[in-house]
Amino acid sequence: MSVISEAFAVWRECREAFDEVLHSAYTRAEVATNGALLNERGRRRGVDAVSLFMGPAVRAYAYASPELVEHWEGHPRVTYAEFERQWVAGQEEERWAS
Repeated sequence: MSVISEAFAVWRECREAFDEVLHSAYTRAEVATNGALLNERGRRRGVDAVSLFMGPAVRAYAYASPELVEHWEGHPRVTYAEFERQWVAGQEEERWAS
């Protein structure tokens, strides 16, 4: 396997793990807020509620409902970049442990 192929395989594995975390976070928030994820401004602009769980916090909080903001206080949103750092650290820890 080439270095680039191996890198892409690792990236796909990390991305799949993040997608599971993202789905779980979205579902938990949807239940906790009774589906009230977007504020009025977000609804008017047709923002996809899932997008609030990715990307810059400034954008997420600009369109999040008060219920979602409150939910995030107890269950902080994690961006892909943050997740990737944690995931890589965990992988390296596993490698050193074996």
